[in-house]
Amino acid sequence: MLRVAIYTDEAGWHGARLRRAFRARGVEARYVRPEACRVDLGAPHGIVMPGFERALPDGVFVRGIPGGTLEQIVLRLDFLHLLGELGVPVYNSARAIEKSVDKAMTSLLLARAGVPTPPTWATESAVQARRILLRETAGGGELVVKPLFGSQGKGLRRLARGDAIPEAAEYAGVWYLQRFVPSAPGQWRDWRVLVAGGAAVAAMVRRGRSWINNVARGARCEPCEPDPAMSRLALDAARALGMDYAGVDIMRDARGALTVIEVNSIPAWKGLQGVTGFDIAQRLVDDFVQRRLRPRLEAAG
Repeated sequence: MLRVAIYTDEAGWHGARLRRAFRARGVEARYVRPEACRVDLGAPHGIVMPGFERALPDGVFVRGIPGGTLEQIVLRLDFLHLLGELGVPVYNSARAIEKSVDKAMTSLLLARAGVPTPPTWATESAVQARRILLRETAGGGELVVKPLFGSQGKGLRRLARGDAIPEAAEYAGVWYLQRFVPSAPGQWRDWRVLVAGGAAVAAMVRRGRSWINNVARGARCEPCEPDPAMSRLALDAARALGMDYAGVDIMRDARGALTVIEVNSIPAWKGLQGVTGFDIAQRLVDDFVQRRLRPRLEAAG
């Protein structure tokens, strides 16, 4: 029987659905808390994962990496890097996760790949941040400042003409500034498109109570069928960051042009599941097993 690790700090709703989906395909899945893993050069592979002491898992599904100090997060990603070096399929890979967690890197890679994304700046210089703010707001535009590492709409703030840049300590010494994308009047919304295995498998509209459209901030989820242009954009974004699966956040500006706001390598899908007619966890597990696990095992005989 195939044995996989669900890499997560807590089982929760997503972990339980993944485990059930693996079981439906005859795969044994065990939760592995990232903070419980350790490096041990006396171990067969130099790494110890609870539940997989005798043999490494056949694959790893990354469901969550808990926050912590920089050192703790680096170590938790080190385990995924090492597993990949040892030939264990990791869904998503450590490198893909690093690209998306760092918003500046995400913006750079999207722009280099020709994927439409708002003009963005990241700097440690307060002088440069003020110049960017003055220049961008002089004609009535606005900026959004975001934590470089952040999710679920936390820490987002709009800056208009006359506003001061936030204190450096509020954003860990880095100002990540993105040109604000205005929606049509009274229509706060964006689209979340779930990509897996090179296909746009599900989507929803998120209608926010304000300009922040995250479900965690009270946005209402509605079903939708992404048009071909939106699907292509989501696929291009996931490909630019080298992801097996991704939650791609897309906005349509007041003129109707599509732009990618964020790309999530460990996306939650509880809200999306509520407006989707199939089991999303099963779709993700099937892609992981069929495209990443079985080819490796067949090649190994």
